[in-house]
Amino acid sequence: MRVGVLFGGQSAEHAVSMMSAYAVMEAMQGSYDIIPIAIDTSGCWMAGASALGLMAAKTGRAPHVSISGASADRPVLAHRRDDEMVPFRPESLTALVDVIIPVLHGPLGEDGTVQGLLELTDLPYVGSGVLGSALGMDKIAMKTMFGAVEIPQVAYQGLMRHHWLRDRAQTLNALEIALSYPMFVKPANLGSSVGISKATNRGALEIAIDAAQQFDRRIIVEQGVNAREFEVGVLGWDDVETSVVGEVTVHGHEFYDYRAKYEDGSTELSIPADIPDVVARQMQELAVKAFHALDCAGLARVDFFWERESQRVLLNEINTLPGFTPYSMYPVLWEATGVSYPELIDRLIHIALERHQQRPSRNRQPLSR
Repeated sequence: MRVGVLFGGQSAEHAVSMMSAYAVMEAMQGSYDIIPIAIDTSGCWMAGASALGLMAAKTGRAPHVSISGASADRPVLAHRRDDEMVPFRPESLTALVDVIIPVLHGPLGEDGTVQGLLELTDLPYVGSGVLGSALGMDKIAMKTMFGAVEIPQVAYQGLMRHHWLRDRAQTLNALEIALSYPMFVKPANLGSSVGISKATNRGALEIAIDAAQQFDRRIIVEQGVNAREFEVGVLGWDDVETSVVGEVTVHGHEFYDYRAKYEDGSTELSIPADIPDVVARQMQELAVKAFHALDCAGLARVDFFWERESQRVLLNEINTLPGFTPYSMYPVLWEATGVSYPELIDRLIHIALERHQQRPSRNRQPLSR
């Protein structure tokens, strides 16, 4: 089976995608015909040796993938010619691969855009579809949906960049009425803790919103809580399974930021988490409810708070394309549950093929009126 591993992308999480894709391709060696497919930061698509070259240039390493004839014959899917971008042709993908694993994080990859393209090409792909991906990427839309199905979550306020730039004082006043310090300010459509700031006073809140609006026109401000942080993996489609619950403890950082996640080793993972069974079950049940509420598929990591004083379980967010290195929380949770890293990839590919087979036929005759 020719499996395309799609990585890179144009979001601020480009480097994280490279790390995940490297691990995925290493784990698939010997089991599949691997076709590396990359999107560089300018939006250029490339396959085969060109894609591996981009990974090596950006990260200093690339997996030792044997490039098949199919990908070697079409090393570039789109390119620049005399400063003009030659358009990407979706049918190029169908000539290359049988199924796609999108290892993309952030906008233009995790948000339903690439998923829509893959739907149009009629290719099976791992992960949620257009709806689940879009809702899972936009934190404001996600939390609105969770509120509609009565999933407990932290208090939050959404705001738009143009409102902020038009009247900063009024926006700050409204936030201080609705929420109390500390507050966490985030771009609505980014992950990997990019662009997130903690604000403990009005001045810090203003700086945090200025930082977040550089990444997105939609911004979310959340109420800080005194809580422990937990994560649950979900695997499946209509029938889903949950992993054991894992706890994230960060040392030397005020919160679980980008450096704590990927750079300085200050994060401690406790798997399974040392919590009462009834609390773990509640998190697992809420993870499944959140997964179905967004119509997710394949995989998701669902993050929770367990508030110290009230003992409330609060859903923080869902990530439909979580980090996928062997040390990332999602694969580690499943390893502790009894599903190895290579087996996890196998199961995700199987789910992708099953979902594709159950799509409505494109050749079905239109209904007569």
